[in-house]
Amino acid sequence: MDRVRRGVGPACIAGVVLGALVAGALVGGFPDLHVYRYGGSAILHHTGLYAADDPVTGYPFTYPPFAAALLVPLAVLPGTAAAALWTAASVAALVATIALVLRAQGRPAPPAAIAVLAVGALALEPVWQTLTFGQVNLLLMLALLVDLHHPQRRWSGLLVGVAAGIKLTPLVLVVLLVLVGERAAARRAGLTFAGTVLLGVLVLPGPAASYWSEGLIDARRVGPPALAHNQSAYGALTRLLGEPAPTWLWLVVAGPVAVAILAVARRWWSEDRTAAICLAAVAMLVASPVSWSHHWVWAVPLTLVLWRHSRPAALAWAAVFVARPFTWLPWGQGRERDWRWFEQVPGNAYLLAALALTIVAARALNREHRCVVSPAGRCG
Repeated sequence: MDRVRRGVGPACIAGVVLGALVAGALVGGFPDLHVYRYGGSAILHHTGLYAADDPVTGYPFTYPPFAAALLVPLAVLPGTAAAALWTAASVAALVATIALVLRAQGRPAPPAAIAVLAVGALALEPVWQTLTFGQVNLLLMLALLVDLHHPQRRWSGLLVGVAAGIKLTPLVLVVLLVLVGERAAARRAGLTFAGTVLLGVLVLPGPAASYWSEGLIDARRVGPPALAHNQSAYGALTRLLGEPAPTWLWLVVAGPVAVAILAVARRWWSEDRTAAICLAAVAMLVASPVSWSHHWVWAVPLTLVLWRHSRPAALAWAAVFVARPFTWLPWGQGRERDWRWFEQVPGNAYLLAALALTIVAARALNREHRCVVSPAGRCG
């Protein structure tokens, strides 16, 4: 009987992943997965990686050449098999992320509970959007969490560098490593990222030159920045102004905000490493010119972190990502440019929730420190 009970939890996790495998095979047609397969195919057939869009979706390939090289196996697989395996891998990464966060915080992590939490996490818009688009977000989040939780290991920093080679924005997490004194891991991350750039140049010199000289600085290459789903500082500025924000204004606004969030993350590093990593990821999302709503899968580990510190805050945080308030307003086809001032609040819900979280995190840390130094042993 004990053996049966012990097997229930792993069976639940296996069932969740198997369910994702079957769902991926049955649904198929994930648009971003099509683009990934197109990128891998461009490598195999020596066609222009950035010269044309994916013929199935009409979307361009927007990642560095190194990412296309990694995606070659997806191009080799039949479409149904690729969709099934990609969906299963993403859900497995979600399960592993939940287990990692719970264990890192010294909390019970029975497999059955992990499976239940993973199914519950599907209610968060960034998670189900990632799965329905066939995005890479959950896999990258797991890689970054694994790497950053133990920066003293000899190979730490490599996964951060590889993730940056795929999507660039994880470079913000290299800054976190520097700020917390993990210089060796930061160097390895930087060198690994440089290696991904060099590999892309060697494999695809022409497309690499095009990407690093032209595509990199054009935020519009990945879609209209004013779209409601772009929950970054640049997206908010574009909606407020009614036109793409000037680069200098974006830097003046997003730069200091991201630095402030990183400063709070650095202070949390010794108190709660998972919280620090997640806050740094929030800085990454705020600073990026385009942070589509599905990029905000970091809402999952942050909900778990908040549950440990404040359950009402955790519920409020999760509610934002379940409700996705930016879709309550007219959106698409440039209608975001006509939002009135009070509509900017729900329209930038993820961004504003992140800023509120940062303020709460900074105040909570200050309060804990006052408790430590209070002669009476009480919080003032």
